[in-house]
Amino acid sequence: MYQWYTRHMRVAIKVIGTALVTVLLTYPLWAPQWGQGILGEFWAAEMPGGLIAVLVFFGLVALYCRGLQRTLMLTGHANPASVWWMFAIPYNFTEDFFIVRNVSVSLAGRMSDGFVRRWTVVGYAWCAFQILSLFPGIAGYVGGAIAIPLWIGHWAMTSFANNRLAVADRAVAAV
Repeated sequence: MYQWYTRHMRVAIKVIGTALVTVLLTYPLWAPQWGQGILGEFWAAEMPGGLIAVLVFFGLVALYCRGLQRTLMLTGHANPASVWWMFAIPYNFTEDFFIVRNVSVSLAGRMSDGFVRRWTVVGYAWCAFQILSLFPGIAGYVGGAIAIPLWIGHWAMTSFANNRLAVADRAVAAV
């Protein structure tokens, strides 16, 4: 019964979260007086600057996903490719929380409890501020200004974990 409940709650959270994110992403269409939203920031750079910014951003996301996938592979997670859901817009904004949770669960027992706790908190924080960045006005700017350094910090922590896990695996293989 508990597994049924948690599985269905996860689905409900993902559906409701994705619907709410879609509302935030589309507010320039139904409330243009609030501003152009995150897409307006890319359009402000005009062409080809806006396109280059989008491509660079998605390239960085791909590198980050590759790092998370490596973490899951090093910890023996059953589905390391699941991190690529970060490209499924607008679903990814909600799914990112679940990705952070899955990776943190896989890190448990392989890294110190303190590190896993910090890694998880920073991961959830960048996910939350990423959603805040979708809000109109100053809230969106502040959310984005906080989300980006948190994301970079989380990425650095992920790289640190991957290096430690790889060293541990080489040490075990050498024995």
